[in-house]
Amino acid sequence: VQLQAFGGGLVQAGGSLRLACVVFGRSVNSYAMGWFRQAPEKEREFVAGGTWGGDNTYYAASVKGRFTISTSNAKNTVYLQMNSLKPEDTAVYYCAARVATSSEYVYWGQGTLVTVSS
Repeated sequence: VQLQAFGGGLVQAGGSLRLACVVFGRSVNSYAMGWFRQAPEKEREFVAGGTWGGDNTYYAASVKGRFTISTSNAKNTVYLQMNSLKPEDTAVYYCAARVATSSEYVYWGQGTLVTVSS
C-alpha cells in the first residue's frame, strides 16, 4: 500500500484548506485511515481517523468541530477538510493506514505542509 498526500499550503487564520490522500494498492477498503500532524519541535499527533464509507469517524479534541475526514471509494482518496484554521494548526500533515483489526498505523504518506498565518 502506498499513500500520497496533497493539498498543503499557506492560509490565513480563519481560512480553510482541504488535504487529499490517494491510496494505491489492493484491498484498499480493508484499511482504516488516519491523518496525523507534526509541528516544529513537537511530536507527531493524531488528528482524525475513519473507515471507508464514513460510518465511523473520530477526532482529536483540538480539531473536533473544525476538521472533517471523508473518503471517496471511487477515487481511493481520503480527504481532510480543515475549517477555521488557527496558527497552532501549522504542521506537516501525514495520512496513514492501518489494518482495520489493528491499532497500529503501518503505512504512511510523505506529508504535506500546512502553514497558517496570524
